[in-house]
Amino acid sequence: MVGRIESRAMSADATASESEQPQITPKGYLQLVGLGAAIGIPAALLASIFLAVVHWLEDWLWSTLPHNIGNADSEPQWYLVILLPVVGAAIVLVVRRLLPGDGGHSPLEGIGGGAVPLRNAPGIALAAIGTLAFGAVLGPEAPLIALGSVVGVVGAMVVGGGQQESRVLASAGSFSAISSLFGGPIVAGILMVEGSLGLGLGAALLPVLIPGFVAAATGYLLFIGLGNWGGLQEQVLSVPGLPEYSGVHIGDLLLAIAAGIVAAIMITLVRTLAKRIATGGPPRIGKDKLLIGGGLAVGLLAQTASWLGANSQDVLFSGQTGLPDVIAQTSTGIVLVLLTAKGLAYGICLSCGFRGGPVFPAIFLGVGTATLLIIWFGISPTLAVAIGTGAGMAATTKLILTPIVLAELLVGHVGADAVPAAVLATVAAWLTVTGLERRLAA
Repeated sequence: MVGRIESRAMSADATASESEQPQITPKGYLQLVGLGAAIGIPAALLASIFLAVVHWLEDWLWSTLPHNIGNADSEPQWYLVILLPVVGAAIVLVVRRLLPGDGGHSPLEGIGGGAVPLRNAPGIALAAIGTLAFGAVLGPEAPLIALGSVVGVVGAMVVGGGQQESRVLASAGSFSAISSLFGGPIVAGILMVEGSLGLGLGAALLPVLIPGFVAAATGYLLFIGLGNWGGLQEQVLSVPGLPEYSGVHIGDLLLAIAAGIVAAIMITLVRTLAKRIATGGPPRIGKDKLLIGGGLAVGLLAQTASWLGANSQDVLFSGQTGLPDVIAQTSTGIVLVLLTAKGLAYGICLSCGFRGGPVFPAIFLGVGTATLLIIWFGISPTLAVAIGTGAGMAATTKLILTPIVLAELLVGHVGADAVPAAVLATVAAWLTVTGLERRLAA
């Protein structure tokens, strides 16, 4: 289930009695927190290097290469749009076959998979690069969590820690790595806490997570700077130029609820399709052919959207940097084309074997749904971003607090008044997706 930050090791420990687990002494725990702070720096640095490689390769493939072969338009040539996702699928296929770890876990399983051994790191990184840079519709959050976990596991090996220490430090590394993407330790910490508490571990989990908060805080210093040093200034999720939204209206709240319901229905349909493809698959088509065919289908969907007037680049990729483009749309037809093509491509990428995270495409679909409210009812773009972010993330993760906090941070001080609407949209999406899943399971 995507709403859980799945951890087989943590789940197993949660079912064991305390008497079966070695206890960490207060002194040992303080040392563990200090080690978490130390691990935060290399975990954040690894996340920064990974994201930089993805962004550099993405820019070369989709901007430099089209320009070098004679393209002066804003979009790459049609054959690149169709073929580059296929090349990415082939890379993922080779990596999953030849390297240990299967390139990481399936995005249908959520955004985390517990402590990750060092031997799995190359496969996870390369499979994610083949997915993200070549246009597949998934986000970087799951690979970042896995790579951060690797740093924590290595740290535990260096200091000679046991299984419990390894688990705690793996979580700390994940905290630090994911904070580079979600704009600091607050959203990252709430995401990890809320998802983990969903496993029923309750307050007993909090001591395990404290080193992670410390790691996320120290690791994020790499991006915001310290003293006179300005930091790495890594790209994070943001929507620049949002106008100030002030004065909440009852109509905005009602529209927020409606947007949350519609976004949840759409994302539930996408995930249901993805699960059926992943479990059954088309007749007589093996997993290898499914992955290559999925890459081709994603490219065809993006190019078809381009032929219909949308931007193929808004269909491809995670959607993390495409939010300003979608809220700037003024045509209902174009937005519906984007939602249809993006939703289908997202479902295919979830199920056919690519490796990445499920969060950002869902946020894009949520914001795209809210964009229709801008066109039809003239609501503020800031309000649309807030309610779309909350609804989209809640619909795919089935979390509540994390989507609300991320929505609030995304719109910043200009959207402080939009937070109540974001809460209603998030809750509406959560209730809708929960009800739909129960009905589908019945």
